[in-house]
Amino acid sequence: MGVIVQFNLSAWRALFPEFSNVTDDQLNGPIWTMAQAYCRNDGGGPVCDTLVQTELLNLMIAHIAQLLYGSTTQPNTGLVGPIISATEGSVSASVGVVYNTSNQFFLQTKYGSMFWQLALPYRLARYYPKITQQFQPVAQPGIPYWNA
Repeated sequence: MGVIVQFNLSAWRALFPEFSNVTDDQLNGPIWTMAQAYCRNDGGGPVCDTLVQTELLNLMIAHIAQLLYGSTTQPNTGLVGPIISATEGSVSASVGVVYNTSNQFFLQTKYGSMFWQLALPYRLARYYPKITQQFQPVAQPGIPYWNA
């Protein structure tokens, strides 16, 4: 039903140059594996277009890379969740509850937010009614019944 795509490291690097701090081994290894866990890439997922599947996986890789390693434009802080209060004198910060809805994991980075929006058509429920045939083996009034 779905498609399988391969990770193109050079195309991903051109699309996300801010991740020059993340090594090729990190991208090809654990980050690619985690991205495939979030965005099914085994041919059984709902995405049937290779371009869409590639973009979804690219965004998921960028999201995971940002969470784990940060980027050159936004270093990794180690904080998880939105900052709800901060003080400047003798520096303190507190973060709020995260993951109280299904999308908050994705909304931690701009890449995850873009992934969440791009994946919207594939998160909607699909109902496939069971097709049944009506078979009446008993003769109806006015209609003769015989064995053929």
